[in-house]
Amino acid sequence: CTMATIPPKIKVQVSGKERLQKLKEAFHETYGQMPVFYACAPGRVNLIEHIDFVGYAVLPMAIEQNILAAVSVSDSKTIQLANTDPKYKNFTVSVDGISIDRENPQWHYYFLCGVRGIQEHLSLSSLAGMCCVVDGTIPASSGLSSSSALVCCAGLVTMEANQKSLSKVTLAETCAKCERYIGTEGGGMDQSISFLAEEGTAKLIEFNPLRATDVRLPDGAVFVIANCCVEMNKAASSHFNMRVVECRIATKMLAKVRGLDWSRLLKLGDVQKELQVSLEQMLELVEEALHPEPYSTDEICKTLGISAEQLCENILSANTQHATDFKLYQRARHVYGEAARVLQFKAACDSSPANAVAQLGDLMNRSHASCRDLYECSCPELDQLVDICLQAGAVGSRLTGAGWGGCTVSMVPRERIDCFLQTVREHYYVPDTRRSALEKQSLFVTRPGGGAAIFIEE
Repeated sequence: CTMATIPPKIKVQVSGKERLQKLKEAFHETYGQMPVFYACAPGRVNLIEHIDFVGYAVLPMAIEQNILAAVSVSDSKTIQLANTDPKYKNFTVSVDGISIDRENPQWHYYFLCGVRGIQEHLSLSSLAGMCCVVDGTIPASSGLSSSSALVCCAGLVTMEANQKSLSKVTLAETCAKCERYIGTEGGGMDQSISFLAEEGTAKLIEFNPLRATDVRLPDGAVFVIANCCVEMNKAASSHFNMRVVECRIATKMLAKVRGLDWSRLLKLGDVQKELQVSLEQMLELVEEALHPEPYSTDEICKTLGISAEQLCENILSANTQHATDFKLYQRARHVYGEAARVLQFKAACDSSPANAVAQLGDLMNRSHASCRDLYECSCPELDQLVDICLQAGAVGSRLTGAGWGGCTVSMVPRERIDCFLQTVREHYYVPDTRRSALEKQSLFVTRPGGGAAIFIEE
């Protein structure tokens, strides 16, 4: 079982690896010394939906695009950060003065989330000083988890620089928690796959306790990622946290209807657990107990028997205090429907029937429709891109990541891949000069990659 182990340390010949060689040179140019080790953490694509924060299993795979850092360790009592991309500014901070400004989600604050998370987990009174140069190949704000990969890479760097050893699971759980320093209330999928991924297989990831199971994808198809070129910064927007809050309120309303102690339940998954019923029965309960019209603050307070102040203080998040309408029926229906699709997707991979590719494609298409219509986390560009991908020969296509921009993932029969890429290029990227310029890093075939690792030069 790969779960208990620590991230691998791999000896490499830097000169034979162009990206490592370039990073080593950039490091030398920046700091006038050589790195002691390198750390990398991959991005991910979730093949079927983003419901980790409501307590349900997810099905992602790591991608080959990753965050790579070159590091040297010193007793300088400072952390110095530089990035190979000149649009990200250099940053230096004293090891005793680490603070994270959640109002201002700059790249270096994501790195410091990882540093601080590991420091707190290990109760380190003092941290080793570090010099780092970071190089990323995951397009930013694209829904491929570039920010979580940066947090995971920083966590791994901090562990290694301070000569500690933590299991992959502990690293994943710690990095999932510490991303909250910057205000993202995610669920742990991104960090888990970043550490637990293995080459050649996707993973079903379940939470509380965290566990990962291999999912073999069918041989006859490949996955293609296409970026719609609309950037979405989760931390800077309240959309994502608004969905978290709507799901939280729906949890409490459903629990109340069924006579459960609603005040202690936070996730839609918790209601199903308490009632010990199937996902189909949860969908029936949603139909019966919630109405499709948006709920007002008043109606929620009346139903739960709480004051508007209590709602603001105990249930809403900092950036959703202004909200007046809550779509509880739609959000709950999406979540329970998606949770069922995740399990159906794994079952189709496991039993690999003759029409597995068609079955999985259909699940991806239904998932996108639910994200678009019930969860409302798509955008016109994503919908257009999904349509183009399906017309170009994909059997299934959907948004991936949090939505509101970023990427689609499409499942394409192997024999159609060249024609598919050509058609998507011509219909989505070529007609628009900005997209056309971004196309090289926006449209690519991906395979399930490995997890986070440390590299040491031979």
